[in-house]
Amino acid sequence: MSNLFDTLRDKLSNTTKRIVLPEGSDERILEAASKLAQEGAVTPVLVGNPDELKQKASDLNLDLGSADILDPNNYSEFDAMVASFVERRKGKATEEKAREILKDENYFGTMLVYMGEADGLVSGAAHSTADTVRPALQIIKTKPGIKKTSGIFIMVKDEEKYAFADCAINISPDSQDLAEIALASADTAKLFDIDPRVAMLSFSTKGSAQSPETEKVTEAVKIAKEQNPELALDGEFQFDAAFVPSVAEKKAPGSELNGDANVFVFPSLEAGNIGYKIAQRMGGFDAVGPVLQGLNQPVNDLSRGCSADDVYKLSLITAAQSL
Repeated sequence: MSNLFDTLRDKLSNTTKRIVLPEGSDERILEAASKLAQEGAVTPVLVGNPDELKQKASDLNLDLGSADILDPNNYSEFDAMVASFVERRKGKATEEKAREILKDENYFGTMLVYMGEADGLVSGAAHSTADTVRPALQIIKTKPGIKKTSGIFIMVKDEEKYAFADCAINISPDSQDLAEIALASADTAKLFDIDPRVAMLSFSTKGSAQSPETEKVTEAVKIAKEQNPELALDGEFQFDAAFVPSVAEKKAPGSELNGDANVFVFPSLEAGNIGYKIAQRMGGFDAVGPVLQGLNQPVNDLSRGCSADDVYKLSLITAAQSL
C-alpha cells in the first residue's frame, strides 16, 4: 500500500498542486492538512475562519505550515466569484442567491477549483456525498462527451493492484454509460501505474447466456472499442474468464485479455459495490476510493467515517488526477 502512495508523491514532487479541503474545522481534516503541508507535495487550502482554524490546530499540536486558509466571509475575490457563479449557472441563480450559496464551504471550495485558484477538492468528512458531488456537477461539470461521473476503487494487496468500477455512483448504467466508465477507468488506472487491461463483466462469457443484461454489456464493448481501438478491452466476461488464464482459454479462446484483466467494469452498481466489498473483506484487499472520474477537474468524496489518513491519501490522489 505504501508503494502506491510513494509513487503518487514522486509524481507530485516537482508540482505545486493546491487541494481544497472545505471542512477546515474538522480535526481529521486539520491533521491531514498538517501532514500534507509538512511534506510539501500538495498545498492544502482550508476553508474557514483563519484565526479559529489556527487556534484549533494549535490546540491539537498541529503545524499547518504552508497551508492556505480562505474565509468565504472575508474573501477579497468574492464579488468576482459571485459573478462567475451566476454566469456558470446560466440564469439558475440570481446575484443575491449566489452570495448566499457561496457562503457554503463546498460551493465556495468548488468555485475555487473552477476559477483556477486550486487544482481539486476533497470533501465528505462531515457532509453527504450529495453535498460534495452536487456543486461539482453544477459548476465543474463532466468532460466533453461524458454524460455521467462514476466512482472507481483501486484494490491493493501487497504487489497486486486492480481497478473496480463503477462501485459508487450509477445504479443502472446503460451501454453508453458502461463504455464511458470503461474508458475513464482505463485512464484512472494509469495514474496508479496500472497498464489497463479492461474486462466488461457479466454473468455470461461471450454469449454463453443471452438476455437484455448481457446484451447491454456486449454493446458497451462495441462502443468502447470504437472510441479507443488501441485499448486492451473485451467482454462480456464472467469474472473467472477475465481473471484466470486457464478458464479464459476454455471460455474465451482468442480474447486479447487471456484471463489477465486488471480493470473490471461491473454491469450495475449493486454488482460493483458487492464485488469490491467481497474483495476487501474476504480477499484482504485495501480499497482506495471511491475516486470520482469524468469531471473536468477532480473532486473526491470522503466517507463520514474516514480517518485523517484517508483524507491525506485522497488528497494525494486528487492532486495526481489534476496532472
